[in-house]
Amino acid sequence: MLLTITMTGKNTQDLGYLLHKNPYRAQSFDLSFGKAYVFYPELSDKKTTVALLLDIDPIDLARGKVGSKDGGLFDYVNDRPYVASSFMSTALVKVFGTAMSGKCTKRQELADTPLDLEVCVHMLPCRGSDSLAEEIFEPLGYEVKTKSSILDEKFPEWGESAYIDLTLTGKVKLSELLNHLYVLIPVFDKQKHYYVSEDEIDKLLKHGEGWLSGHPARNKIIRRYFDMRKSYANKAIGRLLEAEGETGEDAEPESSKTETGEKKTPLNQLRMEAVKNAVLKSGASSVIDLGCGECKLTALLLQEQQIKKVTAADVSVRTLEKAKKRLHYDRMMPYKKNKLTLMQASLTYKDPRFSGYDTACVIEVIEHLDPQRIPSFEKSVFEYAVPKTVIITTPNKDYNVLYETMENGELRHTDHRFEWTREEFKSWTEHICSTFGYIVEISEIGNRDETYGSPTQMGVFTKCV
Repeated sequence: MLLTITMTGKNTQDLGYLLHKNPYRAQSFDLSFGKAYVFYPELSDKKTTVALLLDIDPIDLARGKVGSKDGGLFDYVNDRPYVASSFMSTALVKVFGTAMSGKCTKRQELADTPLDLEVCVHMLPCRGSDSLAEEIFEPLGYEVKTKSSILDEKFPEWGESAYIDLTLTGKVKLSELLNHLYVLIPVFDKQKHYYVSEDEIDKLLKHGEGWLSGHPARNKIIRRYFDMRKSYANKAIGRLLEAEGETGEDAEPESSKTETGEKKTPLNQLRMEAVKNAVLKSGASSVIDLGCGECKLTALLLQEQQIKKVTAADVSVRTLEKAKKRLHYDRMMPYKKNKLTLMQASLTYKDPRFSGYDTACVIEVIEHLDPQRIPSFEKSVFEYAVPKTVIITTPNKDYNVLYETMENGELRHTDHRFEWTREEFKSWTEHICSTFGYIVEISEIGNRDETYGSPTQMGVFTKCV
């Protein structure tokens, strides 16, 4: 099992400082499943390569030195000694743990600098998806190359091997590269060599900090990382979304790039822009953002001259505190701060503070309410607050079949209480209009499928005169 990292440019021997491994001395490390060796097959000022070689003892694995309570982890004949798997991730932490943290006392400025790096991962399992490497690594800024071979030259009809050699090239911090590899190598294999407990969620979030939450294939990565442990995957996704203030339906199932190679605009950004445009089209000068989360919509509205007053309301005090930091409230320009009000409130209760606004926005919130609380929400917004315009967005349940990582009947987020099909959403909007005296215009947000529509549906309600 072999992994190499190559640095090109100037003073490339500094790679030894970053990895805390002397280029002039081969080193070995004892692991529970064998040994790890670190050495430098190439060393110069313009190009330096470090190699991490794992020597795994399959006899020890079969006898239960590492494995389950039933004894051995694998049969005697298996691919574990030579494929890149969770063994490699464990070795990366053991051997390059300090480098993964981004710390380098002697060369800290270098550790904080993106470098010209190339990594080769040999014998990476890649069953069932020829494009998985591109889907996972290209959004992180890498140029991706894969090489496969046929199983046996004498029997070409057997087809190609299920393993690839993966080469990634990019300008990236070494610590980021190592953390990407730690998380993503097991995603290809979908098999851990150790018992996976709930602690694995913390490991994933630690090594995925700063990049995993915004990855277009985030949910697929997390679910493959945990393989059959769906509950852990859902908890990890939920914690990421909570930390980011998202609601779970922001990842597109399609590739992050268009056919012309251009990067797609994230669904959440499309949604916020659509809502902002609907607010401006309504002619509103005062807006209340109900269930504001971390105030991504509020931040957009504060930039608009047409908007003179913005109130952001959420039931969670903790979320409002995060929103305050995200908005840089303490350093906010006076003209923006004078527009803004942050309010702790529940949108399922009659609240006089909700009244007096031209427009109310309820963005990806209603699906988090228990169905029996929806009538209370309806009265709170449409009967008591009575804004001239109400803008509501919610996931389109029909579209869920296009998310290959979702099982039949699964909701997009663990905190969703329900999701409406397009027909169900239309029926609900008609109920609102007939009950409370509004008219509605329904539109779609995000990439549109001919059969299943778009991932998000939006209703813009206007009060009848």
